[in-house]
Amino acid sequence: MTASASASASRDLTVTEVRLTPVLVADPPLLNTQGVHQPYTPRLIVEVVTAGGITGLGETYGDTKYLELARPLADRLLGHRVDDLNRLFAEADQVAVDAARVSGQVDVGGLRGVQTADKLRLSVLSALEVACLDALGKSLGLPVHALLGGKVRDAVEYSAYLFYRWAEHPEGVTAEKDDWGAAVDPAGVVEQARRFTERYGFTSFKLKGGVFPPEEEIAAVRALAAAFPGHPLRLDPNGAWSVETSLKVAKELGDVLEYLEDPTLGTPAMAEVAAGTEVPLATNMCVTTFAEIKEAFTRDAVQVVLSDHHYWGGLRNTRHLAAICRTFGVGVSMHSNTHLGISLAAMTHVASTVPNLHHACDSHYPWQSEDVLTERLAFEGGTVRVPDAPGLGVELDRDRLAFLHRRWLDDDGALRDRDDAAAMRIADPSWTQPAVPRW
Repeated sequence: MTASASASASRDLTVTEVRLTPVLVADPPLLNTQGVHQPYTPRLIVEVVTAGGITGLGETYGDTKYLELARPLADRLLGHRVDDLNRLFAEADQVAVDAARVSGQVDVGGLRGVQTADKLRLSVLSALEVACLDALGKSLGLPVHALLGGKVRDAVEYSAYLFYRWAEHPEGVTAEKDDWGAAVDPAGVVEQARRFTERYGFTSFKLKGGVFPPEEEIAAVRALAAAFPGHPLRLDPNGAWSVETSLKVAKELGDVLEYLEDPTLGTPAMAEVAAGTEVPLATNMCVTTFAEIKEAFTRDAVQVVLSDHHYWGGLRNTRHLAAICRTFGVGVSMHSNTHLGISLAAMTHVASTVPNLHHACDSHYPWQSEDVLTERLAFEGGTVRVPDAPGLGVELDRDRLAFLHRRWLDDDGALRDRDDAAAMRIADPSWTQPAVPRW
């Protein structure tokens, strides 16, 4: 084979294999309004292999309902080129979703609003799309951000994601240890923020609320404002409050909050809060699909949309969302759930291409002690530099992938579906998922 023929073969973009590897990743005892994180969280690692021998990487949720969709959706890729993504998305609606998996309730693990069949599909498609873009970039010698039109910034700013948390998981629960310690009061939250700043250089802070009565969380935010004067602060109770409570908190913290995230549940309630306060409201719960945009924007229910490429179906849809937000004068930033380095790389690439990204993005990554990459992505001065290597610019560590997959295989099924309320019942057998609004 001539050199030119060999090069042509290596650029054959036809998908010949899609590998799906579920893993369980260590997670600290982080508290939210529904309970506490389990000691291990399921994620799905996707590898798309081309006829030219190039492998692209993707990552998404690994709960059973996503795994059940992953194989039939992945099979739609076989025989097509990695740059033929429009076809994949057009065909995806033909893949049935088990109605029992779509309860119409708030998704427990993701705290992402009402679950639907379309949202399930998009969450799986997001990983397939990212893997295809990674493979395409590697084949062309271009970074993913170049495939999205080019970066407008060399580094993406992230916010310290603060949580109320226990020092460790309940006694008798197998879990990985960390050195963060407990944070269950204002002093603990401030100390956690200081450590985030020292380790990663973060200059803005988001507190996951809805855990304690609002007065206690107001005190924690006030303590952060005193310890870090002038730094952007956010508070996110995941819809745990009534409209009345939301307005009270907004009034109490209006002089220090950059925005208040999903204080109450649903677009009508958010619109009511927005009408009664000057504090901007952000969401990753009532606007998570394009169909939900019209009501939220026309009612001025939200002023900042927190995009998430796992929710929206990938990086290209994330850019479409940002363009719509720019058209309507709505701010945009980025939501996060428990994730590994593949997702952080994808987040960083797409965030680098969004001109109207004026708020630091969220990321759980500093909380994750484990990864499937040969080298962890680094936060410097609260930012992640945008990779310029071909594709996502990250490399899979197959030994680590195999180790985390073995943990998933060895699990008896108790941890394969994230359930924060079930995890809380280990510490408090009487715990039930709180009714909304909680306060």
